[in-house]
Amino acid sequence: MTDEGSPNVHAEERYQEILRRLRERGSIRVSDVAAELNVSPITVRRDVGVLADRGLVARVHGGATLPPAQQADEEAGAAPQSVHAAPGAREAVFGLVVPAADYYYPEVIKGASEAAAARGVRLVLGISQYSADEEQAQVERMLADGIDGLLITPCDPAAARERLQSLAIPHVLVERRPDDDTAGTEWVVSDHAYGARIAVRHLSEAGRGRIGLLLRDDSPHGAHVLAGYREGLAAVGHKTGEKAAGRKTGEETVFRLPPPGGNTAERERRLGEFTAAVADRRLDAVLIHNDHDAIVVLRRLRAQGVDVPRDLAIVAYDDEVAALADIPLTAVAPPKHAVGAAAVDLLAQRLADPSHPRRRLALLPDLRVRTSSTQSTPVS
Repeated sequence: MTDEGSPNVHAEERYQEILRRLRERGSIRVSDVAAELNVSPITVRRDVGVLADRGLVARVHGGATLPPAQQADEEAGAAPQSVHAAPGAREAVFGLVVPAADYYYPEVIKGASEAAAARGVRLVLGISQYSADEEQAQVERMLADGIDGLLITPCDPAAARERLQSLAIPHVLVERRPDDDTAGTEWVVSDHAYGARIAVRHLSEAGRGRIGLLLRDDSPHGAHVLAGYREGLAAVGHKTGEKAAGRKTGEETVFRLPPPGGNTAERERRLGEFTAAVADRRLDAVLIHNDHDAIVVLRRLRAQGVDVPRDLAIVAYDDEVAALADIPLTAVAPPKHAVGAAAVDLLAQRLADPSHPRRRLALLPDLRVRTSSTQSTPVS
């Protein structure tokens, strides 16, 4: 857990920890929870205030308790009250459809599941396997079963827009922003442009002036990562105005990489172009989206005698397995758990008050610094 000095992306995780302690103990003291979570008392008091505004806790002097109605349910062994149902009514049911349950999305699912449990909502999961047809089948099945709201990461937001807008129940997009936002669709995303910007800033502050981007062709977040990379370079170039190996600091160098299992020959060709740029010292740092490709690149570079991080600093994007590389990779870590939790909260509030102003949330990633970018002086 982190203190208030860290980005707000950890707030939803703290909320869940506070609620768990309340369910276990019936009441909490701010000072005790602050010590347990290794944060300041003012952070816990602020968190308790947010939870009280959501109706999930009751504030008391120096701490919090469960709301009276929820206390009675807990004592009677009843399930927590649904987000919008009257006493005695059935629990609310939310559907969650995501593309995969192995890479990136497990933490999104976990965050949504914990937030739903805290609100007394039953969460039903569907996996589309990046298939638009399977996605539609999952949604239709959930609608037939009687869900109250839908959380969805559409494979193709543009193609799914009309179908989602026609739903009779509210929906929230998870880690997707529609190209056409005139319909007022609500969404919760990681701010991937910000993630790329902080990666570029970190590399620049480590003394790197020739920073490249290796971007997976099929990434749904690729456009935002590219935009953030360019914004980061513009900021670096504006600040320094230095020259590096005949190139102005801040000049972009972008490589695009087909996914594994696609065009193998083209993937190898582009990997060769990238490693040649490193060998020619046209790059001294790179941001690689995603972790899997970063590990592939790291092994290939080491086999060719490239010293990481002395010759090339690497920052991976996603932080799913970056820490497990043979040289632990610095990585941008999107707030996946918090995205799932916030999406549930957004949908629950929409159900509770349909007239509530529509909202869109962009949560900030962290940068987790490891060995692959900590050498401050590259070979000249």
